[in-house]
Amino acid sequence: MQTDAGRKSELRVITAAKDLCRYVMTVTHKSPKEFRFTYTVRLQNLSIDIVEALYRANDVFVTREHRETYRERYAYMRKAVNSIRLMLFLAELSVQQKAILMKQYEQIAKQGTEVLRLTGAWIVSDKKRLGIGNPSGRGVS
Repeated sequence: MQTDAGRKSELRVITAAKDLCRYVMTVTHKSPKEFRFTYTVRLQNLSIDIVEALYRANDVFVTREHRETYRERYAYMRKAVNSIRLMLFLAELSVQQKAILMKQYEQIAKQGTEVLRLTGAWIVSDKKRLGIGNPSGRGVS
């Protein structure tokens, strides 16, 4: 288990993604067996993919002097965004098929939307800091 000091030094978006992953693992653990290899495993894998992509993005060193590495970081950020959107869609299907409860879906949607917002803010912040494109544009698309 991570200490409070460890959580404070971590990016908020990564902390939020890890919290989402933990919640998805807890919720899907109790899903009916008939959904285990369709919705359950996919939700679990996508939640892990999100954390992984954000870790990888954070590990790419980007400065004004090293702008060329931004494409690599941005690719990981986009992977996280796409995985979040797919996970939210899968969670919606899961509640429709009664693989998870509505209140569980609402929590996944709330946490997923927050991770999406934080990732978008990170993208905009990087673009602004590096002077790339129009940082006040679409943000996360």
